[in-house]
Amino acid sequence: MKTSMASMKTTLFALLQWVFQYAVCRDVTLPPGPLYRVAGFPLSLPCVVSGFEGPRTQDFEWFLYKDNAGGRQMGVVSTRDKGFPYAPYLPRVRNGEVRVERDSGDKVRLIIQRLRAEDQGKFECYTPSTDTTFQGNYSATVHVKVIPDTLQISYSRTLTGQPVPEGAELTLTCSAGIQSEELTHVSITFGKRSDREGLDSVTGAEVNTAKEIIAIDNMLGVVPGRSFKKRYDDGEITLEKRNQDTGLAVYVMKMKAVQPDDSGSYYCEASQWIRDRDRSWQKIAQRTMDIGNLTVRQLAESLSVTSSPRGEVTLQVGSPLVLTCEVSGLPSEVSSGLLVQWMRRGSVSSDVAGIGGVEVEMARMSPDGVVSWGDDLSRSSAGSLEKVAEGRYSLKLFSARPLDSGVYRCVVSVYAGRRNPGPSVPATLTQRSDGVTVNLKTKDVLVSAAARLPRGPLLKRGNTIVLICNATITTTGPTQAQVQWLRWPIPNIKKNPAPDVSPTDAPVRENPELVAAIMHDGVAKVYANSSEVSVDRLSAVSYRLRVHAATMEDQGLYACHAEAWGQDPHGGWYNTGARAESNTVTVYLYARAFDLLLLPLVIGVSTALLVGVIIIATVTCCFMKRLARQRVRK
Repeated sequence: MKTSMASMKTTLFALLQWVFQYAVCRDVTLPPGPLYRVAGFPLSLPCVVSGFEGPRTQDFEWFLYKDNAGGRQMGVVSTRDKGFPYAPYLPRVRNGEVRVERDSGDKVRLIIQRLRAEDQGKFECYTPSTDTTFQGNYSATVHVKVIPDTLQISYSRTLTGQPVPEGAELTLTCSAGIQSEELTHVSITFGKRSDREGLDSVTGAEVNTAKEIIAIDNMLGVVPGRSFKKRYDDGEITLEKRNQDTGLAVYVMKMKAVQPDDSGSYYCEASQWIRDRDRSWQKIAQRTMDIGNLTVRQLAESLSVTSSPRGEVTLQVGSPLVLTCEVSGLPSEVSSGLLVQWMRRGSVSSDVAGIGGVEVEMARMSPDGVVSWGDDLSRSSAGSLEKVAEGRYSLKLFSARPLDSGVYRCVVSVYAGRRNPGPSVPATLTQRSDGVTVNLKTKDVLVSAAARLPRGPLLKRGNTIVLICNATITTTGPTQAQVQWLRWPIPNIKKNPAPDVSPTDAPVRENPELVAAIMHDGVAKVYANSSEVSVDRLSAVSYRLRVHAATMEDQGLYACHAEAWGQDPHGGWYNTGARAESNTVTVYLYARAFDLLLLPLVIGVSTALLVGVIIIATVTCCFMKRLARQRVRK
């Protein structure tokens, strides 16, 4: 029994060893053929060995069986024997035209730098054995067919080297084609090399600055370069193929609105592709043709924006203000869109509120000619922004007001090469003119305002609050006052206020509520909606505010603000900027007599009802108990 078990183990071990030997055996592989390659261009044949024993780095020997040599074997190159090549290949091996490049210990590539017609035939990759037993295949073959070079490339328009203005359109054409019996495709690539091409400052190696702009690949699809994808997506770079009867296709690349970074040396590259038996695409021929150098002249070197009149302008209030913006230095061969803006910065020393030193936009004209005004929409009917000539824009204010004083500048944004740019397209260049200082002679205007509460009985809830504002204007010429009534909540006053500060005149810092106003043209406006409010003008200097059926929300600190409006010679009204704030008046609402009696009355009635209920409950309880005792005795 033991002898039979040992025999079975020995047989099983021998079987496993035999399976392992045949499962793991040497295998040499080459790409499936035939392979079609073009004469004059490189040939690269990868050869891989696997399942071998011995050292990781294997040796390789290449043989060629020429089609016209009757199958005779010819040594090409070897990794272990320098004298291996036959006479036709020996000089080509010595000068490096034919060589073996190793990718790893078990993978190499046969490189023939310039393939010749006599290289056509069956190539064999052989690996000398390092195995303990001779098993598997030690070589593989592939048929290489050399086809003639028919790839043609030319261009019909070259760059002259003359500077091109920024924003101009660049058009480059390149013709390419093949005449081959095999099914091959042609790809075309337009690219450029930077003017800064040279040596790396650290390593000293040559730096390749070539960038692909756009291409039609071997699958006949248009593919933009990585650095030019956004411009391609925006439609600024296009590539078109035009078929010709001559057999050569014409490829036209258009680049709209060239930029300074587009300067450089441009080239056109045509490649011939074929699909091998393993369904992979291989580039078998390639030609590159330099088209010329492009130099982009920057717009900043020539653009000029000026405004007139220059320096300082002094006008009377109501006089027309005319400012002109001139744009020069735009290249005539470039169609550009312009965004023209007039900006105003008020004088820092001005007493006119709202100016300060902040620059605001007065008006703008978009590249498509649409005019829009800034925050002061009233100017749309009292002014104009026009294009009076090519590169000349005029801003007109028909009747200048004191608020129009300040420093004016014309700001021009140029969209070079883009007549109607989209809202997300950035401007090529923005330039500002020198400032024009506009001064308006104004009359001396003095404004005073005083608020008071007419004498009368104490104000109670439900009464009408009456407040009077006396606003006076001292000046020459026709004027009108514009009065606003404002209300603050009653502040919390300390128990021991300062002796020189009364509650009525205490400074108010909280945001007030605008109650009502009488405009300079006599129109009344009511803003508070909690109670019924009316406002009217009693005399030339007296204005009245009434709050009807007042509630507790209507009490507080009241004040009036008065602004002086003047009339220009054309009859238009303008804000002189002079204003005054009145004193504050405290309005407190007392409780009514009915309200004071209501609480005691309610308390008294409630108490009487409670006592009555208690008495009735007590009497009822005692009576029921007495009645119960009498029944028990009977």
